Amino acid sequence: MNRSIPAPVHRRSGHWLAALFTLMTCCLPAAWAADSGFAQRPQVQAFIQKMVTQDKFDRAYLEHLFDKVEPQPAVIAAMKRPAESLPWYKYRRIFLTQQRIREGVTFWRQHHAALERAQKTYGVPPQVVTAIIGVESFYGRRMGGFPVLDTLATLGFDYPPRADFFRRQLAQFLLLARDEGIDPLQPKGSYAGAMGQGQFMPGSYRHYAVDFDGNGQRDLWNDPVDAIGSIANYLARHGWQAGGFVAERARIDGRGVEALSSGLKPSLMPTALHAAGVRLDKPLASKNLYAWVRLETAHDPEFWVTGQNFYVITRYNISALYAMAVYQLSEAIQSAYQQQARAAEVADKHAP
Repeated sequence: MNRSIPAPVHRRSGHWLAALFTLMTCCLPAAWAADSGFAQRPQVQAFIQKMVTQDKFDRAYLEHLFDKVEPQPAVIAAMKRPAESLPWYKYRRIFLTQQRIREGVTFWRQHHAALERAQKTYGVPPQVVTAIIGVESFYGRRMGGFPVLDTLATLGFDYPPRADFFRRQLAQFLLLARDEGIDPLQPKGSYAGAMGQGQFMPGSYRHYAVDFDGNGQRDLWNDPVDAIGSIANYLARHGWQAGGFVAERARIDGRGVEALSSGLKPSLMPTALHAAGVRLDKPLASKNLYAWVRLETAHDPEFWVTGQNFYVITRYNISALYAMAVYQLSEAIQSAYQQQARAAEVADKHAP
């Protein structure tokens, strides 16, 4: 059964593509300019053989798909300038906007029942799931315009720094399409091949997406309920602790904190943080482990103590900037949501 997904990719004519490649030869890898057919590349043929042998795909079917692949130079350009390379004070401006907060409240109100059920099922609070959807796809409105098959093939065969990873994701995408009844030529996603409202990579889609509304489909493009359940399931499976510590701004006395390990995974006892001059308004649970992050601002840096749940958010995107944006957006959405709820309660009390 073919699921309803974003509109089919409109493929460019061969004449137009040939002219484009002629103009761009100086800018593209040599393999691209010399290709007579993507499916005939030796590396692609080896990949096809592996999928035929290990996963029982039909060779003719895969060669047909790869013959339609159009390399996407824009995705490689985007991989070289990710938003996470920005300093925090610039990165923060992208996501911590009044519009994103306001629309996060609207999303929460619209999907209140699903978000509450996700919290009961997986322990992840509504504001965190909402914030991730807000950061990843602006609540489903910006899910990416790159053909996923083209993107993953481009990165898997023409982006050596991470080719192995993207070939694995390409294999997962083909398996996902077969499992879910999706035409591989149709889905669109990010410049890295992430898909849907939660921007799941194919491997994550296969292993963590859930049919949260029980309609027999796992649809992360069109079904916000499935997206909500899938994100909560992903975080829970990666160790989210219900009601657990995420992050808190710290004051620093002296320079001792610079000598502490600063990885994303919590490894420091509260006593070590305190001895290094880290000061918080609230005491930390003595038996838990923590980490710390330094964030660049336009003036003095910010220091934050982070916990297990912050680390879990970085499993979604391995970046302290990303996790902090999600956390701060979630806090802002929750505050605005509660403020609206209180205002509505007051209005009801004073209604004639």
